[in-house]
Amino acid sequence: MPERTQFRSRLSHLECALTGERFEHDHPHRLNPANGKPLLARYDLAKAAETLTKSAMSGREPSMWRYREVMPVIDPANIVTLGEGFTPLLPAVRLGKHLGMGSLLIKDEGVNPTGSFKARGLSAAVSKALELGKMKLTMPSAGNAAGAMSAYAAVAGMEAHVFMPRDAPQANQIECVAYGAELNLVDGFITDAGRISAEAAEKHGLFDVSTLKEPYRVEGKKTMGYEIVEQLGFEVPDVVIYPTGGGTGIIGIWKAFAEMQQLDWIGPERPRMICVQAEGCAPLVNAYKNGEEFAEPVANPTTLAAGMRVPAAVGDFLVVRAVRESGGTALTVTDDQMVESVRDMARFEGIFPAPEGGATLAALEKLLDSGEVNPDDRVVLLNTGSALKYLDVLGPALGL
Repeated sequence: MPERTQFRSRLSHLECALTGERFEHDHPHRLNPANGKPLLARYDLAKAAETLTKSAMSGREPSMWRYREVMPVIDPANIVTLGEGFTPLLPAVRLGKHLGMGSLLIKDEGVNPTGSFKARGLSAAVSKALELGKMKLTMPSAGNAAGAMSAYAAVAGMEAHVFMPRDAPQANQIECVAYGAELNLVDGFITDAGRISAEAAEKHGLFDVSTLKEPYRVEGKKTMGYEIVEQLGFEVPDVVIYPTGGGTGIIGIWKAFAEMQQLDWIGPERPRMICVQAEGCAPLVNAYKNGEEFAEPVANPTTLAAGMRVPAAVGDFLVVRAVRESGGTALTVTDDQMVESVRDMARFEGIFPAPEGGATLAALEKLLDSGEVNPDDRVVLLNTGSALKYLDVLGPALGL
């Protein structure tokens, strides 16, 4: 496509998210070896602003790669894409009326390739791994990320190894095998899968693309923030409600707002960022409520929402900072509330959301009741995936 050659990445360097220490981007990195904290990509935004203008966007390809200047792949030939991104931001008119709201919108990530927002992060991470010559990948996953990595690795001709809890949704297990990945089922939780994946990486020379343990998955996720603003006519919503496991969604969206201000797309205004976690697995909510930045791991996480069953997040402090700096909040919902909200979103708006998407609606109802969200606020709910990936879990929960 012409956009890929005309506009190029303005990637400048990597930066430790905790200390600001600088790293060069021309070879593979994972965490900062000095402190074990994530590295984030930084760009020459003054140079990017010369071509990444509001007026330029109407002619660009309808995918997340329309924001090429602030994406990390230097050579367009290394972009591995299935058309991910630029998902619809849908006005939820009937659901909003039911809740007494004037402006409720749903960003439907379930229409992405492989059925979830994970496609964004893995397109970016696999593309950058290809550019850096890493052709054998591994990762732990609660489900959807494994499917996405397997798909993009297949497109790129890479070797893919995935490590998933044994109770991960069946659809995710099946798709990984179909895409040609080596599927390894692990007793325990995603943290246990992460430990075994790291051991495999060390033993077999694999490159581990775990959440926030390499710098580029979050770059794909941040494009949700760019799209929300662009789709709202370059305006910022009042509230963004996001279901949170590892945290890259909120971290990426918050990063996007800071970049967009420097690009002169928006001013200093920001949405209130709402972090939603499952009642049975809420390390970030606990940290927020306790006035901490770093979360204590949850010993025995339980929730039917596989993507939210993450007992510890390496980017915990970044999520908590985004919530606090935005004037937002963090709260939990129950599995029963998620399932009821899945039903409501489906019957009012024709969107069949993953349980994580249902969690955002359940959270909204609680926030309306408490007065923390006003009926006249413009609110964006992030449905991060399709319920079709969760039929083995949702069927019984819905009484089938």
